[in-house]
Amino acid sequence: MSPSVPHRTARRRLAGTVGVLLAVGVVITGLVQAAPSSAPPTLDPRITSILRKPEYRHAQWGLLQQNPETRKVTQSRSADQFFIPGSTAKLFSVSATWHTLGGGHRFVTPVHAVGQRRGATLRGDLDLVAQGDLTLGGRTRKDGTVDFTAIDHTYANDVPGATLTPQDPLAGLHHLAQHVRKSGIRRVDGDVVVDARLFRPDPALAPAPTPLIINDNLIDLLTSPGARVGAPAGLQWRPKVAPYHVTSAVRTVAAGKPADITVSSSADGTRIRLTGTIAAGSAPVLRVSAVKDPNAFGRTAMIEALKRAGVEVRAKAIGPNPSGQLPKSYQGAPAVARYTSPSYAQYAKLILKVSHNLGANLGICLMSTTTGSTNCEDGFPVLARFLEHAQVDRKAVQLADGRGGNPADRTTPRALAQILTYWQHTPDALRFRTSLPILGVDGTLADSCHSCPSRGKVFAKTGTAAGGDTLNDRLAVGAETAAGYLETRPGRFDVFFAGVNGASTPNADINGVLAIGNDVADVAAHLQQQASARH
Repeated sequence: MSPSVPHRTARRRLAGTVGVLLAVGVVITGLVQAAPSSAPPTLDPRITSILRKPEYRHAQWGLLQQNPETRKVTQSRSADQFFIPGSTAKLFSVSATWHTLGGGHRFVTPVHAVGQRRGATLRGDLDLVAQGDLTLGGRTRKDGTVDFTAIDHTYANDVPGATLTPQDPLAGLHHLAQHVRKSGIRRVDGDVVVDARLFRPDPALAPAPTPLIINDNLIDLLTSPGARVGAPAGLQWRPKVAPYHVTSAVRTVAAGKPADITVSSSADGTRIRLTGTIAAGSAPVLRVSAVKDPNAFGRTAMIEALKRAGVEVRAKAIGPNPSGQLPKSYQGAPAVARYTSPSYAQYAKLILKVSHNLGANLGICLMSTTTGSTNCEDGFPVLARFLEHAQVDRKAVQLADGRGGNPADRTTPRALAQILTYWQHTPDALRFRTSLPILGVDGTLADSCHSCPSRGKVFAKTGTAAGGDTLNDRLAVGAETAAGYLETRPGRFDVFFAGVNGASTPNADINGVLAIGNDVADVAAHLQQQASARH
């Protein structure tokens, strides 16, 4: 977060929703010194000094460090007490989805020709059957891996520094449209229909996943400063799909002044306006606006993609998705195009590295579909069975979503250690561990510890829960947490949890939250160094 955000603005931004930062896990750490040559028998005094800071007088710290092979506990503090987990809850939901679908599972999204073919003309509809593909090609690199940045665009309205991946958000639709043409269809004397019957969106999961997801159901809005003070700011936005229209009244102000850009939209989300200021000479500032009707958006985007591919569709591109025209089944309706996603393990890496809330909640819905249900809530029994399989104490975990954003979500440090221990005894141990943010290297820990001894030796899911304390004009930090692996010596890892609940910042400046995250990350680094010194 930027120190330039006005106090009142920051407070309003966080006060509206408990957990605006929940599960972001953006942590910035200071440089930590090398551990002493021999580890003390008690908690590292550098950690003790952090835990005893005056700002944690009313807070509760939890610590757990354990060898997953011998189960020997090195450090323990409130290990069996409930903590607000923040985004460390994703360790449970992503693990269960990975186990249920399989790390190699790929989402195959088909387009069916429903009707009669007459040469190059289809007298009927093209039905795009949504399969819950999280990115639909929008982040896929040429080598088939999924791209991400340190601060994801899904956090752009709350966390300064969010950036975009370079891939075309409509890449999957372009692929489908081109393959429709390759199938011989040049004209559709009917409509394009999105079949989103895979599952019903559940408003209790926020953000609520949808079977069809394009660009995380967001419009990206990138503002650049003008050539001089007072000049209009530049604007780029994507994906450009009718009838979405974006205007900007953002002006350029003197260098060094804070960026203050607000996004508003019409009730249906199709008319977006940006207002505010951006400093001369500053980096571009990213904001996002929600796509309110993903099915109508996807239908229009597909019709436009077909047109670019040389396929004419008689129906008007702009309009509601005519789901009432969907057939009961696709028997006798051939698939004329398919898009195959990267593996779920790649999606898990995205979710864990950037703390992707939509993707974590999507896992709950996808698990429900494996039971034949369209009710996302039916994914929780699947999650429960997995936790029992993984030998996690299910009663030590409370979850009402997949991302760690529900006020009811709780877990104990020991339960997190149990899920981390489970992975260490699977063939995917390395793949899972390296899917977590790595201290000083990537994900939400990319900007941390660039030169400290623990760089590259801490693999951890981070989490943050913060809201506005209007009474005291400060920020209430419900949780700052980290859970993952500490490399104690080459190829050897301890599982760990470090986190604090009930802290608060001195004022309403967002940097106070980052300072608490800094402390949690420093605790993890000190644990790693202390453990390394023992070996």
